[in-house]
Amino acid sequence: MNNRAGIVAMSCACLLLVSCEREARRFQQPAPTAATPQAVPGSDIRAGAQPLTKATPNPAEQNAYAVAQGKRLFVWYNCVGCHAHGGGGSGPALMDDKWLYGAEPVNVYRTIVEGRPNGMPAFGTVIPESQVWQLVAYVRSMSGLLRPDVAPGRDDDLAAVPPESRREPAVPKTAK
Repeated sequence: MNNRAGIVAMSCACLLLVSCEREARRFQQPAPTAATPQAVPGSDIRAGAQPLTKATPNPAEQNAYAVAQGKRLFVWYNCVGCHAHGGGGSGPALMDDKWLYGAEPVNVYRTIVEGRPNGMPAFGTVIPESQVWQLVAYVRSMSGLLRPDVAPGRDDDLAAVPPESRREPAVPKTAK
């Protein structure tokens, strides 16, 4: 029995020694090479909502499904974290008619893709172009810039009147 336990212990020790060599760890990294500076994409849109010379139509604004997808993406990409379902939070409100960089689809598109100073990150490398256009359509629908038959319905948490007070009052039964 002692001989068998010794063989098992020796086998375990050999396995441990062999397994230590399967991963080489470097404690000193090579010096970084000089990186070439990359040009940061800029925008010619400035605050004050100057009109663009060429209007770009949004392909998603005529499609109710695409606008509804934009609504889903607005929550999925955590736009609600800053814009609070369009009512504003740390980011500006999207339900009013005050658009710092313009309300045209291309202005909203470039804001999402390129970002803006003081808080709006650039999502151009993260979100596919088709989804950006869906987001643009939904964002514009929040302030009533789309046709009513295309705009999605609002959630109950966005309604001005709580759902409980919108119900018809119960008609009391009269006793005879």
